[in-house]
Amino acid sequence: MKILITGTSMGIGKATAELFLKCGHEVVGLDLLPSSIEHACYTHFQADIAADPLPEVAPDVLVNNAGTQDSGRDIDVNLKGTIRVTEKYVRPGIYSIVFVASASASTGAEFAEYAASKGGVVTYMKHIALRVAPWGATANSLSPGGVTTALNRRVMGNPALWQEIMDETPLKKWASPEEIARWVYFLAVENRSMTAQDLIIDNGESARAKFVW
Repeated sequence: MKILITGTSMGIGKATAELFLKCGHEVVGLDLLPSSIEHACYTHFQADIAADPLPEVAPDVLVNNAGTQDSGRDIDVNLKGTIRVTEKYVRPGIYSIVFVASASASTGAEFAEYAASKGGVVTYMKHIALRVAPWGATANSLSPGGVTTALNRRVMGNPALWQEIMDETPLKKWASPEEIARWVYFLAVENRSMTAQDLIIDNGESARAKFVW
């Protein structure tokens, strides 16, 4: 299948693109940054999803991963850009759409505009799921908690902050980009019966409850 993934130059997007390539799919990447992937079945377009012209491709699977955090453009990129990309490529015949949101969409425990933008992504996913269901297509979102990407070096490299985070995380770890990529792959390719759902992958952080007797 032809897979269009936004935000493929680093982190979750890059890991996801590499997994789809490993599994024999053709991947089209869309990112503000230059390509960091060398593969015969990979094509890269450099563009701002919120403003630049989008390439003319017809994907079987769309993975909306591109985003920014506490940038002053969180709503424009994470929400409006995601809507812009989806409306461009969703059509009869598409197989699935996966949105990478955030656990903060449910908890609100992050930067205000970031949390709001990801909450909007989850709601928009449900809207899209209803629209594509008559075509037999699925649409779901994945909401990671902490992920060991370069964007999180500020806290990963600070022992005091890291311990504070682990104190709030029941499984005492974060997910790797590669693990999140496998969740994306499942939702995009293997899943055929779940749609309009948001999966929270946060090592139990959002479920934490301190009981005092």
